[in-house]
Amino acid sequence: MKMIVGLGNPGRKYTETRHNVGFDVIAELARRHDGGTPKAKFQGEIVEAQISGEKVLLLGPLTYMNCSGNCVQPARDFYKLELEDLIVVCDDFNLELARLRFRVQGSAGGQKGLRDILRRLSSEAVPRLRIGIGPTPEGRDVAGFVLSKFTPDDRALMDQAIGKAADGLADWVAHGIEYCMNHYNAS
Repeated sequence: MKMIVGLGNPGRKYTETRHNVGFDVIAELARRHDGGTPKAKFQGEIVEAQISGEKVLLLGPLTYMNCSGNCVQPARDFYKLELEDLIVVCDDFNLELARLRFRVQGSAGGQKGLRDILRRLSSEAVPRLRIGIGPTPEGRDVAGFVLSKFTPDDRALMDQAIGKAADGLADWVAHGIEYCMNHYNAS
């Protein structure tokens, strides 16, 4: 069993914002793999899907971004998953728009939801997929930028990136993180 965690903020106010691309990716995976209706569990929403013949849990924390670990850690413990069997999908304002970057481990790099998960799991060895939301424009504060919606042109690029991220995560289930790093990080 594997678990894919998509980060975002709950509520209509945050729908389609830059900070919610993790939610968008797990929604796309659920759609593609007949995930069914999400169930409330672990302070989040969880959907069970079959990807590449394996049971995969799609988890969206509803704790707000900065407290994502409050959802992820109990879910990981309940299902007795090893760290390599879960992956976190999040936005990254340090990456150019629509760029994907799979990593085996590392720091949170300024992503507060990821930082909280690493803290709660007591490890930086948590696989992740970062999705570039573009650099913060000069003179704009980071919080306002990540909570903003995409322009129509940027939204079209992000929709392609979300599809590619869903492809990559299916490959992660089937082939592992190294495969994904080799096939998705360069493009």
